[in-house]
Amino acid sequence: MNRLGLILARLGLAAALIIGWELLSTQRHLEFYLSKPTDVYTRLVVWVGDGTLAGHLLATLYVALVGFFIGSLAGLVVGLVLGRATQVAKVLDPFLMAFYSMPKVALAPVFVLWFGVDTSMKIIFVAVVVFFLVFLNTYSGVRNVSRDQLTILRLMGANEADLMLKVVLPSALVWVFTGLRLSVPYALIGTILGEMMATNKGLGFLLANTAGTFDTAGTFATLVVIVALSMALNGLVRVAEVALMPWQAQHDTQEVTI
Repeated sequence: MNRLGLILARLGLAAALIIGWELLSTQRHLEFYLSKPTDVYTRLVVWVGDGTLAGHLLATLYVALVGFFIGSLAGLVVGLVLGRATQVAKVLDPFLMAFYSMPKVALAPVFVLWFGVDTSMKIIFVAVVVFFLVFLNTYSGVRNVSRDQLTILRLMGANEADLMLKVVLPSALVWVFTGLRLSVPYALIGTILGEMMATNKGLGFLLANTAGTFDTAGTFATLVVIVALSMALNGLVRVAEVALMPWQAQHDTQEVTI
């Protein structure tokens, strides 16, 4: 399937889902539970017009981006270092896996106790959630670099910095961006969870407020904005991936046209 055909197929599927939603919501009083796409659209127009959406969206976006950046950077650095420091990684492995295995939602009340209810708490929480995803993918990518290739380069006189910058990091980029793409929805989940628990602004607060008042149209409108924001952030990660790994983008394009 070519790219145009793929786009048309996706648009057709989206249109069918929206029409099906509209028709289903009118049956047997389901509108209270499902709302309607037309009502959701109307609510979004009202929120855009009175500035409600902009204020909450900017609050969520700030926390998500700052937390994502800090967590991603820390995960990348620690993953690269421990990926090369094998003995240190063996010592820390059970502790890191224990923290990774812990449901991050369970940490949210503890973070409220430690850091309060201001913006810094939500940023730290998001950074911790993102850190482990990026770290584990980066660490796995570094560990999968060809040992024979590294040995040959050492024999040719390459030092650790040369190996890291010219071999290890480029080879691990695919793993790194996999971790970044996986981290985007988790960054939003962490942000929204923090806003639902301890704030009076942000999409999480808006979601909790509309659901608490049985405003189905407002709840679905908020969910639509959250999904759109997640897709936009994933798109930015994709743009960075194409810029740093153009060969991967070419490979993906070839797959689409097959």
